[in-house]
Amino acid sequence: MLIPRQKTHDLNVATLDHGDFQLSSEQSERGTLICFYRGFHCPICATYLKELERLVPEFEKRGVAVVAISSDEEDRARQMADKINAKNLRIGYGIALEEAKKWGLFISQSRGMTSIGVEEPKLFSEPGLFLISPDMSLYFSSIQTMPFVRPNFTELLGAIDFVVEKSYPARGEYQGEV
Repeated sequence: MLIPRQKTHDLNVATLDHGDFQLSSEQSERGTLICFYRGFHCPICATYLKELERLVPEFEKRGVAVVAISSDEEDRARQMADKINAKNLRIGYGIALEEAKKWGLFISQSRGMTSIGVEEPKLFSEPGLFLISPDMSLYFSSIQTMPFVRPNFTELLGAIDFVVEKSYPARGEYQGEV
């Protein structure tokens, strides 16, 4: 399990049109937002990523780099990028499910064809959203077992503004006896 204020695993995945994404090489002032999504088969992911695509410039204004990552192969990642008309959002693909599990993501098995007529992969990770500090420590995470009810990106932007203004520390770091 990843613990707030502690260093995360490095992460290295290929992206469409932006070379490799390597977390340890990111140079953003306030960190990196990593949005793990289920894949091209998920209509909720498309809606969610379209909103993130729209807000990437707002995250960048606040010094936060953004990447969306799935275990999809390159062709399905490209289909998702086309579907959401990605111009600002880096789309990473091909994350190994073993790596997804290191990030605490849940893994699901295919149930066949989705409501939009796209076959689910045999195995894929469920969504997770992580804000990683520039020193690669975990600042915020939201990990889900289902595709529904995800963190709101506009609210997250407001939270980042608050965090910066108040120098608010990452929470959830306690590991002692309870």
